Amino acid sequence: MTDLNQSARRIVDAVGGADNIAAVTHCVTRLRFALLDESKVNQEVLEQIDVVKGSFSTNGQFQVVIGQGTVNNVYAELVKATGIGESSKDDVKKASEKNMNPLQRAVKTLADIFIPILPAIVTAGLLMGINNILTAQDIFFSGKSIVEVYPQWADLANMINLIAGTAFAFLPALIGWSAVKRFGGNPLLGIVLGVMLVHPDLLNAWGYGAAEQSGDIPVWNLFGLEVQKVGYQGQVLPILLASYLLAKIERFLTKRTPESIQLLVVAPITLLVTGFASFIVIGPITFAIGNVLTSGLIAVFEQFAVLGGLLYGGLYAALVITGMHHTFLAVDLQLIGSKLGGTFLWPMLALSNIAQGSAALAMMFIVKDEKQKGLSLTSGISAYLGITEPALFGVNLRYRFPFVIAMISSGVAGMFISSQGVLASSVGVGGVPGIFSIMSQYWGAFAIGMAIVLIAPFAGTYLYAKLKMK
Repeated sequence: MTDLNQSARRIVDAVGGADNIAAVTHCVTRLRFALLDESKVNQEVLEQIDVVKGSFSTNGQFQVVIGQGTVNNVYAELVKATGIGESSKDDVKKASEKNMNPLQRAVKTLADIFIPILPAIVTAGLLMGINNILTAQDIFFSGKSIVEVYPQWADLANMINLIAGTAFAFLPALIGWSAVKRFGGNPLLGIVLGVMLVHPDLLNAWGYGAAEQSGDIPVWNLFGLEVQKVGYQGQVLPILLASYLLAKIERFLTKRTPESIQLLVVAPITLLVTGFASFIVIGPITFAIGNVLTSGLIAVFEQFAVLGGLLYGGLYAALVITGMHHTFLAVDLQLIGSKLGGTFLWPMLALSNIAQGSAALAMMFIVKDEKQKGLSLTSGISAYLGITEPALFGVNLRYRFPFVIAMISSGVAGMFISSQGVLASSVGVGGVPGIFSIMSQYWGAFAIGMAIVLIAPFAGTYLYAKLKMK
């Protein structure tokens, strides 16, 4: 019997046996179980297994942190050794939904929509950071940018900016694809719907304010009804609601239309009805709601920046545990698409991740167990690169005080950068490389925030542990 086979069998026993597993799958780093009864889990025994780096329950799923690469082999051995059939992520999600309350279902829905498009958004954010380095003034030269000093680099910067900006310019198309897929419709129709909402024939959403003041907003005249020809660039709510409607209409028509004419009937009617509804009702209403919510959030942070930074910066890691942090990606994207042109929330996310990484690294110098030392090192580095689950669930929550000290430190850092008005122009890598997504004029303030979360959690965790041992 191989070590991984034995580990897989021990994991199954620790989660209550094969009979307690409704379905199981895996992601990049974790086994994801839909269990019939989570009270049967023996977490103490589970976390003593060599390959296990941590475990937690969220959104109706019990997740066991294994690590990138190894998790694939453990899952294969688990399926082989126990006879449990392989399950897809959708199977596990459906099996776990019965354990969730309405709020958890809503959070899970948003997570299911935004997680698949994260690679495109994060990559775009990183590339926009590179463009910022090339085009921002006063970074390497006083009063000038790199492309102004070296004009031969200007076209390269322009091409990078075009590649980076595509994901944000066509954000509704990305959301439309993912949302319609999540709601059970044809994701290709979701792409068409999203592109339709940012069609070049429409008034660009970022020019709406100026056009409103000048009275030059173009309109359609539909049988006496005036409908504004306005695009929804950078908007999240319109495409979410329109995608839900599209999926419902498509499924309704598919069930009631003979298969022989579905191609001629379902998609055209679905897009036509959803398109009219989007421009006449959904778009204007959600556009107004989004602007009110965004303006309200901006006003709160302008009036209570220090308190807002302390709370969001300090509590972000706790949101990760509940899974509710995924909902704030939609808020970040809405802020970036607003008149503000950037988000003040995402920089605090990056600092929170770094803080958890620093606390995990400190534990490497404290714990005696060699497995825990190695886990502390690798999970700390992972958190510095934006992946915090191994540090959170494998190290910091296990010992509790590193988690608390990291939250306090990120709260202080969040308080500082909020008081300085730090903004990110995009959503990038949520760790040390995140500085490239920060607007260049705020690099100094963000660097001070980074220094706080690099030093304070490490020193605080180390000193607390030493004092505790005396």
